[in-house]
Amino acid sequence: MSLFKTKSWLECLQCHRKYDLDSVRYSCDCGGLLDLTRDLGKIDGKKLLKTWEKRWGMKSGVESSGVWRYRELILDAPDDKIITKQEGNTRLYPAGKAGEYAGLKNFLLKHEGENPSGSFKDRGMTCGITAANVYGAKCVACASTGNTSASMAAYAAKCGFRSIIFIPSGKIAYGKLAQALAYGGLTLQIDGNFDDAMTLVQEICEKLDIYLLNSINPFRIEGQKAICFEILQQLDWKVPDWFVIPGGNLGNSSALSKGLMELHELGIIKKIPRIAVIQASGANPLYKMWKFNTPFKAVKDPETIATAIKIGNPVSWEKSLRGIRWSNGVVEEVTEQEIMDAKAMVDAAGIGAEPASCCSVAGAKKLVDAGIISSDESVVGILTGNVLKDPDAVINYHMDNLKDKGIHGTFANRPISVKATLEAVKAVL
Repeated sequence: MSLFKTKSWLECLQCHRKYDLDSVRYSCDCGGLLDLTRDLGKIDGKKLLKTWEKRWGMKSGVESSGVWRYRELILDAPDDKIITKQEGNTRLYPAGKAGEYAGLKNFLLKHEGENPSGSFKDRGMTCGITAANVYGAKCVACASTGNTSASMAAYAAKCGFRSIIFIPSGKIAYGKLAQALAYGGLTLQIDGNFDDAMTLVQEICEKLDIYLLNSINPFRIEGQKAICFEILQQLDWKVPDWFVIPGGNLGNSSALSKGLMELHELGIIKKIPRIAVIQASGANPLYKMWKFNTPFKAVKDPETIATAIKIGNPVSWEKSLRGIRWSNGVVEEVTEQEIMDAKAMVDAAGIGAEPASCCSVAGAKKLVDAGIISSDESVVGILTGNVLKDPDAVINYHMDNLKDKGIHGTFANRPISVKATLEAVKAVL
């Protein structure tokens, strides 16, 4: 008997072997990634759309969540097993100065930093930890550059689970580390980078029977699909020409494209938007593969100020590539300077986001300059994390203290020291 109410299964991306959901599994016996798959032929797209519209604006209950509103295409778990913090329901902002900077007339920014723990990870985490609850787990774990750990620790604290976090030693923004500690996560700093932590946590979870909540977990990807569902509902189901999204472990871009594929198959959308995945030039394995048409090869020692995407061996690259090809999309890279200058523009627009988020704006500008995106096309950029996730990066940019990283404060807004007198303030003003 299935643990879940509706017929769905896990299917290998490579060999297409199918597994039922009765037991915990993260990958195929062949080593391939797994997709949560459902029979869309049994879903009426028009009726589903009406159901989602009726749920819009609900004030309480499971379906007031910006993830569980779309539960039919997320995870059909029983209400009493769902662990939610009313995640999602984030704003879609006109890009303002950031749009002018990118050279776009119709540029919107979806701010996932407005989720409960300050990043898009909450959408996947509500689904992943709900699956853990369904399977009867009481202890969860992840490797993280910051946002995943903050989210997992918060959701684990809500439902009384123990959380164990593996982070690269000295390579995590303090805003994110503070969250993991505050929410009670057992935080283990290991020698090595994120990819080393990811290898270790998979071994630990397998040997110690702990539930793994990195994006290799197929349920995490399902929750993150709700980003595109919510954007399109905010746009009254009018599909933009482009989605532009940062690429780190590539779970988010995988989820975005998977959600769009399902909506298209159901007839809810007719147009296929193009997807642009943007990587930092110091952590760019997917970009290199795409640009030079070579086999995937991990970046051994990734390095970027955008710590959320400082990942050299992304777990979900195959799923991400599938979606890019389906959408006739592109992969681009941006430099450290381009990231931080774009961030300055996002912040100056009164929106604000962490460095990794601003790859969306930096990448959009680069693609406009290259003539790949037209200035009059409609574009939605995904901002993945809150501006306070990495306050050191903000302050050091505006104080022009990042020269050792090759970054100059092009749009620096330095604080000014003045005497505590009216005359001194008037002189500055």
